[in-house]
Amino acid sequence: MKIDVHTHILPENIPRFRETFGYGDWISLEHHRPCCARMIKGDEFFREVQHNCWAPHARIADCDTHDVDVQVLSTVPVMFNYWAKPKHTLMMSRVLNDHIARVVSDHPRRFVGLGTVPMQAPELAIGELERCMKQLGLRGVEIATHINEWNLDSPELFPFYEAAQDLDAAVFVHPWDMMGMDRMPNHWLPWLVAMPAETSLAICSLMMGGVIERFPKLRFMFAHGGGSFPATIGRVEHGFNVRPDLCQTRTNTSPRTLARRIYVDGLVHDPGALDLLVESIGHDRIALGTDYPFPLGELEPGRLIETSHFSAAMKERMLSGTALEWLGLERELFESDASRRHSAQLATGGL
Repeated sequence: MKIDVHTHILPENIPRFRETFGYGDWISLEHHRPCCARMIKGDEFFREVQHNCWAPHARIADCDTHDVDVQVLSTVPVMFNYWAKPKHTLMMSRVLNDHIARVVSDHPRRFVGLGTVPMQAPELAIGELERCMKQLGLRGVEIATHINEWNLDSPELFPFYEAAQDLDAAVFVHPWDMMGMDRMPNHWLPWLVAMPAETSLAICSLMMGGVIERFPKLRFMFAHGGGSFPATIGRVEHGFNVRPDLCQTRTNTSPRTLARRIYVDGLVHDPGALDLLVESIGHDRIALGTDYPFPLGELEPGRLIETSHFSAAMKERMLSGTALEWLGLERELFESDASRRHSAQLATGGL
């Protein structure tokens, strides 16, 4: 079974919030030709997307092509909108969350949903998280690597973490609004350099800020293989040991120990990087994640794991077992449908 924990989705028709609210770089979709749309940020072109970004049938067809049984849906991170007035971010969040909930309800064996919430206003975020979990049937929430001026260890966020832990919500951490973007105008460097650094910052903040210990049942998953964190864990551990006056102000637990308490997706694009990830985080904390449907993702879902030198049991854990644990779901919810699909493919020579 393959469960892809890192896929993004948008509604086909996004309300024109910039016109409604009268300010801001809100995203809208301009459907300029069949099966294709321009994402417009404010009044400027941002990115072109295909219909698999919003159409469930197109996503399911792609999943069937690559033997992906379940996708975990979350919004495109540019939709976080933490810069906006909280009540307006909440309105956008509700539109996105309602849409994801409908897709999941229509295809409950193919999709699992994560919500988005106005993290810049933790009380509002808690209320929307409760709605996501109790009314919409979503399994958790996607948040950014920082919330405006707050890193993820800011005490202002602790009430939200407590609520997420009490609600048994999975938390997917995805970078956006990356550090140093003004110094990286060329070569797509914000996505290639700043994004991995952003995720490392988030992980280190949660570890050294004591958040992981304070909320031990809260399940954090980090995008893109934890970013640059696995490659710098030795430096982080060394700094933690030689400068305890700076690094051990909120925790005495080593980063290497805490690294075994987080989850990451396996989107690292390189066999050696996957080896390092397994060594530093543990194979049982790694889940298949592709960043579908975007080109910087894994274009053949699961191939890096499937062609690795790891045992069949380790591969199975990374392809589906870790995702189920992180989401708090049972394999039986999806297994019978997955078996039928794979049996039909075998019968028709599809595998």
